[in-house]
Amino acid sequence: MIGRGPLRLSHVLAVSVLTAGLVTAGFLTHPSPAYAGSGEVVTAASHVVTFDSLGSVSEHPTTATTVGAFLAERGITVGVNDFVNPSADTPISDRMTITYRPAVSVTIQSAHQSRVVTTTASDVASVLAEQSIVVSKDDEVNPALTDPVPQNGTIKVTRVMKWERTEQRAIPINTERRLDFALDPGASKVLAKGSPGVRRVLVAFVQRDGGSINAQVIESHIIRQAHPRIIAVGIGEYAAFQRFAEHGVQQTSRLAVSALDMVATAYTASCGGCSGMTAIGRPAGHGIVAVDPSVIPLGTRLFIPGYGFAIAGDTGGAIHGNRIDLGFNSYSDAMRFGRREVTVYRIR
Repeated sequence: MIGRGPLRLSHVLAVSVLTAGLVTAGFLTHPSPAYAGSGEVVTAASHVVTFDSLGSVSEHPTTATTVGAFLAERGITVGVNDFVNPSADTPISDRMTITYRPAVSVTIQSAHQSRVVTTTASDVASVLAEQSIVVSKDDEVNPALTDPVPQNGTIKVTRVMKWERTEQRAIPINTERRLDFALDPGASKVLAKGSPGVRRVLVAFVQRDGGSINAQVIESHIIRQAHPRIIAVGIGEYAAFQRFAEHGVQQTSRLAVSALDMVATAYTASCGGCSGMTAIGRPAGHGIVAVDPSVIPLGTRLFIPGYGFAIAGDTGGAIHGNRIDLGFNSYSDAMRFGRREVTVYRIR
């Protein structure tokens, strides 16, 4: 025991050795450990680390001395194929970052094969790179290359081929029919043969996994205009007039000078009191109609829906005002038409 005598160098050295021994034995620390109310020693955290796992980043205080011990603190048992960085035996240091990714099974599917792989890659692109699978800029990958790896999911790779080609395509000849009242009924004459046009097109082609080829025109330019085939057609029989009437009313109305609402009747060349010749010197029949010249002058070209094109070529004692008598080639056709209200178009 040290008394009250003078302090000697040997006393100082003895105290220093004793203090060092207490520190080495763990009985004396600085700063001092905290004590609970019951006198139990509470151990303080030694380090704070950043933990990165499956895209989730968080900070954790820890007393672990190695990376493996830290993971064990988190209840993580590291598998043989799991990814750990730094390695599990790396000593813990303050503010270090620990990255952990468990190995997962992923199915890589393409048109011709399907394989299951185990990976710890962080994104789809890395999985494909691990398997030496090269994708082109046109290939389709689902999920996308930058997406996280789908755990126990599927990565589908679709091989896509794209190319373009310039083609010249013919523009077909349209046929135009023009009425010619100088031609005999049913006769026709080619006025112009017409010629096809030429169109230059740029076509884009797409083929997926060697399947059917989809073509789409993305540019089109006419380099030569097509010219129509023009046919002059004479006034034909009743059936021919009906064909004109079925698809030509609207077009004819645009060519009309005027339109009259009239009451129409029918007659044949063999009717009672008929001579068979009309006032304009043409035989009576289909296409020659009787009119009141004060309403429709003789020689006027007409169109009557349900009858067809005609010429105002005759008169009649009973035909006054808005009355018109339509010529037919047969009694049955005349009876079939009967009497009806019609719109009569005067053609230019």
